[in-house]
Amino acid sequence: MFSLIAAIGQNRELGKNGQLIFHLKDDMNFFRETTSNHKVVMGRKTWESLPSKLKNRKNIVISRHDFSGPDQIVHNLAQFIKKHQNTDEEIFIIGGGSIYSTFLPHAQNLYLTEISASDLAADTFFPKFDQTKYNKTLIRKGTENGLNYSISKYTLK
Repeated sequence: MFSLIAAIGQNRELGKNGQLIFHLKDDMNFFRETTSNHKVVMGRKTWESLPSKLKNRKNIVISRHDFSGPDQIVHNLAQFIKKHQNTDEEIFIIGGGSIYSTFLPHAQNLYLTEISASDLAADTFFPKFDQTKYNKTLIRKGTENGLNYSISKYTLK
């Protein structure tokens, strides 16, 4: 099964200039704890934005081209989705915007850190989704760096 995990602003902002907009320690810890010992799938630009390979995870990159670094490069996205969408294994989609959009129709879960702030200069966004199709479970709320946020899990009904 596929699960999307992201930190988003009030307008679904994810990033700008190839970097995350919001940097919350609690969100980063939640991301690490939740995705550890799982496969994480990302686009090439997300891969290139990382300081290093994500430890304790199988790093899978969607790309048309081969390059070194990730554990696996997927060239045929449709084949990858077909092979993994009905497994019991939870596979985390970690970005970027177009990768989230591609996987959203196939995802069972959305783990979202929803931040009560916006950035008008954002250039990458999480896709719109119909919240009525999901059961929402609040994991926790907090305030960090003057930003209020909540971490929730949306599960497809």
